[in-house]
Amino acid sequence: MLLVVGLGNPGKQYSKTRHNVGWMVVDAIAQKNEWSESKKAQADYCHTEINNEETELLKPTTFMNNSGVSVAYALKKHPKAKLVVIHDDIDIPLGEMKIQINRSAAGHNGIKSIIEHLGTQNFIRFRIGIKTTDATATDEVLKNFSKADEKTLSLVINSAKLALESLVKDGLEKAMTNFNKKISG
Repeated sequence: MLLVVGLGNPGKQYSKTRHNVGWMVVDAIAQKNEWSESKKAQADYCHTEINNEETELLKPTTFMNNSGVSVAYALKKHPKAKLVVIHDDIDIPLGEMKIQINRSAAGHNGIKSIIEHLGTQNFIRFRIGIKTTDATATDEVLKNFSKADEKTLSLVINSAKLALESLVKDGLEKAMTNFNKKISG
């Protein structure tokens, strides 16, 4: 089983911000599948398949800085699940994605929370680049994507979906080789 967690913040005011790119990716993967709410997990979740692999999609609703609460609960329910966390990364330019495993939080509070709650950093991360200016991280992550950025964002979301399919079908190394690059149309 695959547990794919998209990081973001709840609330309409955050729905189109750069910080919510993880939620945007899992929403695109879910397509027409219905989301359910789990008060115990403090998350929305949905079941689907990726290349015939049972997959649970998870959107923590705890706000970014407490994402580990939801992830730890989901992994208690699915202890053998392979964890993939999809999140924004201010250090990577918009239009690039990096797939990595067993890396530090590198200043990302959502990842820091997950590492603290799990007691390990040994999980797969899809780091989605959101940087477009030299603004401070706080200013940048809470900005909405511009109209000019929407085409690139759509390509990145599609690339993340393809990378997940590759991860399941071909393994981590091949997914990293094929998708750790600038995404272009």
